[in-house]
Amino acid sequence: MAEDNLCIALNQVGKFVDTPDGKLDIVNNISLDVKYQEAVVIKGASGSGKTTLLGLMAGLDQASAGEVFLFGENLAGKSEEQRSAIRSGRVGFVFQSFHLVQGATAIQNVMLPLELSGVDGAHDQAQQSLHQVGLESKTDTLVEHLSGGEQQRVAIARAFAVKPRVLFADEPTGNLDATTGRQIADLMFHLRDQSGTTLVLVTHEGELLERGDRQILIESGRLLNGAAA
Repeated sequence: MAEDNLCIALNQVGKFVDTPDGKLDIVNNISLDVKYQEAVVIKGASGSGKTTLLGLMAGLDQASAGEVFLFGENLAGKSEEQRSAIRSGRVGFVFQSFHLVQGATAIQNVMLPLELSGVDGAHDQAQQSLHQVGLESKTDTLVEHLSGGEQQRVAIARAFAVKPRVLFADEPTGNLDATTGRQIADLMFHLRDQSGTTLVLVTHEGELLERGDRQILIESGRLLNGAAA
């Protein structure tokens, strides 16, 4: 990777699968740079490849072609365990469907990545993170007893608890009503501004699209704009 200030860099990245009808390109020859502390919004129609692109950038999936760099490390050829080690303590995730551990309390969910990263004082740090998202009164509540907006707040608290250098968010307001979605967007960008975290956000929501420093449009797996910062 050429520049030290790049959090993420993609060089001619492709992702394809083999089907009975031949090769299907999901992501096609994408080159893209994301700088540290930048907020980048990826937009596109359903099936355009934006969620796949997010997964490649985060190292959740492996590219079929090209190179993906995360924190200056080339993810090509790395095992799932090695990619996880690169992310550990430095990457947070927020998903549309919350991805919380059912049967566990809010604070237990937030503590999980802290404990996995070997953070000392995980309980106190998780408590502080829940306070930041306005859920200090719900720390011991089972997550299935929380509203959708509260569950997404727990997910955001969990993502920011590790003080990530980059946060990947995939349709974070997609399962919420308009008012709650607006509150979640405000919260996420407020925490991002406070912490200086790089934000990579996949969305089709108009309001979220306006919040980023840069918009990236993807159509049929191809980048239409926004490759360089």
